Amino acid sequence: MTTPSQIGAATSEPVEASRPGSDRKWWTLAAVCLGTFMLLLDITIVNVALPAIQASLAASFSDLQWVIDAYALTLAALLLTTGSLADLFGRRRLYLAGLAIFTASSALCGAAQSPVMLELSRGLQGIGGAIMFAVSLALLADAFRGKERGVAFGVWGALAGVAVAVGPIVGGALVSGISWRWIFYVNLPIGVIALALTVLKVAESRDEHARRPDWPGFVVFTAALTCLIYALIESGRSGFTATPVITCFAAAAVLLIAFVLIEARISHPMFDLRLFRLPTFVGGDIAAFGLSAGIFSMLLFLVLYLQDVLGYSALQTGLRLIVISGGVLVVGGVAGRLSTKVPVRLLIGPGLVLTGAGLLLMRGLTATSTWTHLVPGMILAGIGIGLINPPLASTAVGVVEPRRAGMASGINSTFRQVGIATGIALLGALFANRLTSAVGTLTARTPLAARSAAISAALRDGGASRLFATAPPGQRGLLAEVARGSFTTALNEILLIAAIISFAAGVLAFALIRSKDFVSHPQP
Repeated sequence: MTTPSQIGAATSEPVEASRPGSDRKWWTLAAVCLGTFMLLLDITIVNVALPAIQASLAASFSDLQWVIDAYALTLAALLLTTGSLADLFGRRRLYLAGLAIFTASSALCGAAQSPVMLELSRGLQGIGGAIMFAVSLALLADAFRGKERGVAFGVWGALAGVAVAVGPIVGGALVSGISWRWIFYVNLPIGVIALALTVLKVAESRDEHARRPDWPGFVVFTAALTCLIYALIESGRSGFTATPVITCFAAAAVLLIAFVLIEARISHPMFDLRLFRLPTFVGGDIAAFGLSAGIFSMLLFLVLYLQDVLGYSALQTGLRLIVISGGVLVVGGVAGRLSTKVPVRLLIGPGLVLTGAGLLLMRGLTATSTWTHLVPGMILAGIGIGLINPPLASTAVGVVEPRRAGMASGINSTFRQVGIATGIALLGALFANRLTSAVGTLTARTPLAARSAAISAALRDGGASRLFATAPPGQRGLLAEVARGSFTTALNEILLIAAIISFAAGVLAFALIRSKDFVSHPQP
């Protein structure tokens, strides 16, 4: 059994079913990249399609939050357990299961006839995604050693950048040209190809010393996250002082404490708390959380602004979001190569700071602003994301011996998904409250004062078009000014919060990540 002092220092190789040879490791990279491409493509496509989903299924703003958070929540809850299952039963076997579940649930998402059906199908997608996320980096860490690992992660990061870059455009084209349902159906051929490639070309590997999953920890952790996310989303509708919100926050706190106690006492935890003695491991997790809770959570609100307020179509919105994804694509490949030559803290920390600076540059929106106001901030944020992603992937598994790569990558990916879920829920609650306040201020002492509550509810739930259709012609100009002014006021506030999150994560990551914590993995 590994002692606390050996964590991050052991260099022993895992006992495996078969180590990928030189001919197989590149096929492993191809299979992992294809699965990652599908996952990231799905995320960016969904963001662009949210207004169309809202209109088609008569979904509320909280429904839109759950469309994203149902996916992120199941991802976060299952990543650690699926990482342990992969070490126990085989990483290739679990990766195949994840691909099959994700592909099948994508078909269910495309066929959804109600917000609830879509949310449940997205949760099932999250189960498949959790398995793929938990196993993908472990497969790469097992297949590659030395400098080749940096090359592999660089390719992985570059392809991830491509997915981010083309996602908004592909999603916009599908939504505008066919239907939002095709943003999910597009996963079907990709999933089939990835399944075939994995079956034919990827070698199996596992940890022969792996133990059974930590089911008590899994149950308590899932319950804690569910209570936390529900409380954050519900606070946007009922307020932070509502009894159900306070109750769920309290339950989440108690359950998280119970989870820590369980993990500290169990002999084989799914979340090894001893890893937090490594500053680099902590810094990498903070960076993963900050990146997701900051810029990635803001994408939902930027899409709503571009489509609901400025009136752009899904395709037009996707073309504008390429300003961000283009920076990720260009810089990601460079950062992957640099991560083998410079300390990764010089990429991750400054990258988060650049992302925060980009969010600050996007602020200052007014009722008369155009989308070009966002461009400088989008460029800077894209560069920041590109600097972070490849080195963050290698940091996730670089501080542990290869046989524990499944747990390490699962924990890091969990922090990513918890960041998405909590970021969207928190920013959504703040956005809804600030929007209501701004509408009340802008309609005071005007003919719209009596309709203040209805206006704020319509703006939150995507009903602005219906609101304008039922307004007297003489009030439509004032209503448009109120709608734009209140929406941008609320958007400016959460842009500031997201920037603060990014800055704090950047400073902490820069201070905590150290080159000496990385484990040496020589070529076999």
